[in-house]
Amino acid sequence: MKRIIFHIDVNNAFLSWSAIYLLKNGYPKDIRKIPSIIGGDEKSRHGIVLAKSPVAKKYGIVTAETIYSARQKCKNLEVYPPNYSWYKEQSKKLFQYLSQYSPLMEQFSIDECFMEMTGTSLLYGDDYVLLAHKIKNEIKEKFGFTVNIGIAENKLCAKMASDFEKPDKVHTLYQSEIEEKLWPLPVSDLFMLGKKSAQKLNDLGIHTIGELAHTPLSFLNRHFKSQGSYFLRASNGVDDSKVEPRDDKNKCISISRTLPYDYKRKEDLEKVLFQEVDDVSYQLRKQKMYAKTIAITYKNSLFQSYSHQLTLVNATNQTDLIYKNILLLFEQSWKEDAIRNIGVRLSDLTEDVKEQLSLFETEENHEDEMEKVMDMLKEKFGKDSIQRASRKE
Repeated sequence: MKRIIFHIDVNNAFLSWSAIYLLKNGYPKDIRKIPSIIGGDEKSRHGIVLAKSPVAKKYGIVTAETIYSARQKCKNLEVYPPNYSWYKEQSKKLFQYLSQYSPLMEQFSIDECFMEMTGTSLLYGDDYVLLAHKIKNEIKEKFGFTVNIGIAENKLCAKMASDFEKPDKVHTLYQSEIEEKLWPLPVSDLFMLGKKSAQKLNDLGIHTIGELAHTPLSFLNRHFKSQGSYFLRASNGVDDSKVEPRDDKNKCISISRTLPYDYKRKEDLEKVLFQEVDDVSYQLRKQKMYAKTIAITYKNSLFQSYSHQLTLVNATNQTDLIYKNILLLFEQSWKEDAIRNIGVRLSDLTEDVKEQLSLFETEENHEDEMEKVMDMLKEKFGKDSIQRASRKE
């Protein structure tokens, strides 16, 4: 059976939601129809544009530039503060509404989600484009804001499809449409491919996603290491990841830290991740549990959240093994944006662990004993009494 995945993305969420809030409370103007932005503290030099109206966009105003710079482009620009509690309320209402269409829904961020629609043709018929238009129009009528819906056979292509022409549109990106719709796009448009990687690909003579899709893996691995495999698969529209609903019943241990300032250097983020892994793996061993799924979570300077995860063959609670896989996830998922909050999540916890014979069994046993000694010292003298040296394998 062919998979069918929907990706629903609110158009210009922060500005649209703020506009609805203001109109509901008697504000005389629809800020979506005037030169306006949602921005941080304008008195601070660090105040930046979080969202912009279509009118403001015509003045050349871009997300993440300073409010001071935006005002130089448009003298009559109106600035409105973010209303995060209202955004969360609107997000919750949207996802509650969408849940009636599929029991398998994965919230990807505050304003977007994936829905597994495979096997629902008996309920809704075979015309998924027609269904998507129905959902899109109902959202507009019921909540007052618009969404884009991408339809594809996997999450990656559904996400890419929803980013095509906006707003208030439905797009498909089936495997049969990869060559026509995906390959002509610039490599910078490929999901999870950062600006630095895009520039490096351009320097190597690779400008379109189609050119990337036809690049030998050995060449990509030489220049991008572990990311090369992802770039090749993604550019060919290959993605096997599941739509995974957030289930409170799933056991997990997680930690995240809001950083003292927005981190942009890879080395700084790796140090934070190491400390977080050390903390969560210690908690895991303390509970005598093992984790099979490892995830890394981000919130960037624009308050946009994203994450990436992998499932291990065998559950583990070893710090070094967890950190090694977190680094792998980090290489695959960091968009090279400025990060204000980063975290580690361990899930699919179990009390049972299946041992797998290994050529390095002696080394693994040594690691287990070392973990026990370090944990004992932490229990006796405090968590900060001993620190392991950060290392990458």
